[in-house]
Amino acid sequence: MATTANNRKSFFNKLGNRNNANNSEGVEMSFIDHLEALRWHIVRGVAVWMVAFIAVFIKIDWVFDNVIYAPARSSFVTYSGLCNLGHKLHLGDVLCMPPVSIPLQGNTISGPFMSAISIGMIGGLIIAFPYLFWELWRFIKPALSPKEVRYSRGSIFWVSLCFFTGAAFGYFLLAPFTFNFLANFTLGTVGAYKYMPTLDDYIDTLNQLVLGCGVAFELPVLAYVLAKIGIISAAFLRKSRKYAFVVILIVSAVITPSPDWTSQTIVAIPLLILFELSVIIAARVDKQKAQEEKEWS
Repeated sequence: MATTANNRKSFFNKLGNRNNANNSEGVEMSFIDHLEALRWHIVRGVAVWMVAFIAVFIKIDWVFDNVIYAPARSSFVTYSGLCNLGHKLHLGDVLCMPPVSIPLQGNTISGPFMSAISIGMIGGLIIAFPYLFWELWRFIKPALSPKEVRYSRGSIFWVSLCFFTGAAFGYFLLAPFTFNFLANFTLGTVGAYKYMPTLDDYIDTLNQLVLGCGVAFELPVLAYVLAKIGIISAAFLRKSRKYAFVVILIVSAVITPSPDWTSQTIVAIPLLILFELSVIIAARVDKQKAQEEKEWS
């Protein structure tokens, strides 16, 4: 544990003393130089994000009809796919969810326009995610040693892959379950309550599901990088397993806006699997590092 703490402290010290990657003499950068380098990384990232935003905004009607509102329709591919899967597995209609219908309403004059802006911003963020992470990597890279850079090779691909996998999980699986549960939930028996959510509420819920799952699925890659750098180890993850399970349950409850246990379970099970996968990855990294140290000694 002492070694892990020392490695963690060393990494953050190096991040604070990053050298100019373009300076062959390795002259230490001043605080202003750090800010200038960070500013240009942010400017380039925002520029690419805005280009993606404009592309989504130009096709906003198509995006809303075929992407945003699709999980709220009974014709969505997940509903028919799960139902057909249940029939092929001879489970009857166990996996068939009841028809869903979610009419949306607006209660502000600027509602449709602001919703279009929100869709464009989030859509642009998802599209530009690999580039944004690449800019972050370029800022952090000078603080790493050649060995640490070699350990982190390919991280942009794996981080992007995990993010898009998590986003697809949230969109194609979790969102239909959530919307189906909320749309078919009734309060009272006399029909006093009419379910008509606002457009903003629907979009916020979908964004929370997609982005939340995208970030949550980064756990294995994060564990790999931190284990390579030496910030965490397999022993540390095993010791923290019981706390991690509690955190995963809390995260599942936060990601899923619906209070039903089904949606929370759908999120919690993959996260538990990802955590156990992270333990296995960290153990393999520890084994490789032990072998390398043995060869050098």
